[in-house]
Amino acid sequence: MAEGHAKHHDYHVVDPSPWPIIGAIAAFIMTAGAVLWLHGGSALPMSLGLLGVLYTMFGWWRDIVRESRTGYHTKVVQIAFRYGTILFIASEVMFFVAWFWAFFDAALFSGEAINYSRFEFTGGTWPPKGIEALSPWHLPLLNTLILLTSATTITWAHHALLEGDRQGLKWGLWCTILLGLLFSTCQAYEYMHVHFAFSGSIYGSTFFMATGFHGFHVIVGTIFLMVCLLRTYLGDFTPERHFGFEAAAWYWHFVDVVWLFLFTFVYVWAAAGASAAH
Repeated sequence: MAEGHAKHHDYHVVDPSPWPIIGAIAAFIMTAGAVLWLHGGSALPMSLGLLGVLYTMFGWWRDIVRESRTGYHTKVVQIAFRYGTILFIASEVMFFVAWFWAFFDAALFSGEAINYSRFEFTGGTWPPKGIEALSPWHLPLLNTLILLTSATTITWAHHALLEGDRQGLKWGLWCTILLGLLFSTCQAYEYMHVHFAFSGSIYGSTFFMATGFHGFHVIVGTIFLMVCLLRTYLGDFTPERHFGFEAAAWYWHFVDVVWLFLFTFVYVWAAAGASAAH
């Protein structure tokens, strides 16, 4: 009887799970609550929905980690995971393309941009008149060096894992996590000392949306790496089975590359335009 139910394929037929429906309900409550909150309502529904989403994420990913420990993640399944991760990162690329599109549209056609009451777009200048652009050669340059260094440390951790060097893996992850926290700290400090606001100009809106969402991705990636570090101490990853770490490394490299584009155009190019206009 047991032989009749034995699995004779490399695929993983997922057991019935409550997480999709719970996550969908929680996401709906969070989104609807956010709309109500933005229109002056209570923040309680949005907060409850957010807690539901976080609970779903914890429970769903916990189940996936358990599946990896019990041998369900065969080589065929891991290939599917890799394709899924590639598609996810591709969707994230298009997400940032939207912010860059808005930034370039306003920068290249600033004379046609919306004329807010506080700042005038005269002469097609970018940044607009009245905006003091940030110097790219202070905190932005420091953050660039921090992220480039973190790309090196996560690569170090990956090679250490492939070679069975557990201590190297731990040190590489620790260094990358600390660098990610340092980047977020510098970004928060920069936001507290910036000379323009999110509202009032298209420049401020595009700047904070692009850099802010990137900062959010850095925070998510840092948490991702923290989970990988915890799993490393629990002995989960091996040179043959380590897709969770690999996905985190891919995500972190994606964050690095996006920042290089942000630094080049949102900081350096905007500062050059401000100097030329001055």
